[in-house]
Amino acid sequence: MMTVDRSLGVFFWNAVRISTSHPRQAWQFARTIAWQTAAARVRRAWQRRGVRVPPIVIFSITHQCNLHCTGCYAQILQGCEEVFDHAEATGPPGEECSFPSPTELSDEKLGSIVAEAADLGVSFFVVAGGEPFMRTELLAVAERFPKIIFLVFTNGLLLTEEMVDRITRLRNVVPLLSLEGTAVETDQRRGEGTYEQLMVAMARLKRRRHFFGGSVTLTSHNFSTIFSDGYITGLAEAGCRFFLFADYTPVDPGTDDWVLTESQREQVEAHMRSLRKRYRALFIAVPWDEAEVGGCLSAGKGFIHINASGEVEPCPFAPFSDSDLSEVSLLEALQSPFLTRLRELPELFEYEGGGCELWRNREQVEQALAEVQTGSK
Repeated sequence: MMTVDRSLGVFFWNAVRISTSHPRQAWQFARTIAWQTAAARVRRAWQRRGVRVPPIVIFSITHQCNLHCTGCYAQILQGCEEVFDHAEATGPPGEECSFPSPTELSDEKLGSIVAEAADLGVSFFVVAGGEPFMRTELLAVAERFPKIIFLVFTNGLLLTEEMVDRITRLRNVVPLLSLEGTAVETDQRRGEGTYEQLMVAMARLKRRRHFFGGSVTLTSHNFSTIFSDGYITGLAEAGCRFFLFADYTPVDPGTDDWVLTESQREQVEAHMRSLRKRYRALFIAVPWDEAEVGGCLSAGKGFIHINASGEVEPCPFAPFSDSDLSEVSLLEALQSPFLTRLRELPELFEYEGGGCELWRNREQVEQALAEVQTGSK
């Protein structure tokens, strides 16, 4: 079983390997390996002092989004619940949310959190939203911290020529464009014309030889499309060099039929082996690949989640917190009683299939939070 640090090292060595035809990309990833190694030493030093610092922070930097996608966990779990509580406020896929967003961190606080994380040895930010590129401060922060990789989940609609020009000057920013399959599946969930705009954004990134990837949520409906002959080939030809496949978590009532069947779930690992042999690209499937590093990495075991308001949570699908970064430091939040308590309950993280286990066990997670807040067990 690999450690998280070793797994990250393998990931970046593979990134060097697939980038040999693009020397600038390969050189960037080679330097990243050295920076990741140095950050791991910092984390081990904190570990000896009794502080568990994860290598990865998932940072949802904004509640704002220019789309309104069916089944979006961020809208449901991270502050947009009222859309689903009041049917009259719910628009069709593709419509922008029109209700007031919860409070968001200031640009200054956004930067200071990343600065403290860097000092603690965090070396990899997974940036989510909402739509992250609606916070223009993101690129200024990435420029200040060139030794940190910023993997940015984006719907791609804001990747204009000007935005792509800015991104390509920052080799540590890796856009990960969200797709649902072909134009039919993508537009059905994300709005008419979204797929076409994604292809335009990919063309801009490819033309500038910037490393980018695609993120696909696996559902029972798109499974055969994603793993059909030609689909990955088409995205690879469009310039995608990194593919992330995520098991759908049914946070939106009425989408339980989107969950992979047991038969489909059993096929994923074989598909991953085949894709890794056939393409010069990186492939990760979550949660399947987490098994190599001991299972679910949430609650600080491998990552934590910071929401747009600054609350530190176990993961994006477990929106419970006892630490607010507007009130405490990241160092204090990493030592929170809640995260510590969750790590003492391994049964909550046991994968049974069907998306996030903390979401599946959310009642027990909420109970754990109540216990630490009241001082009982």
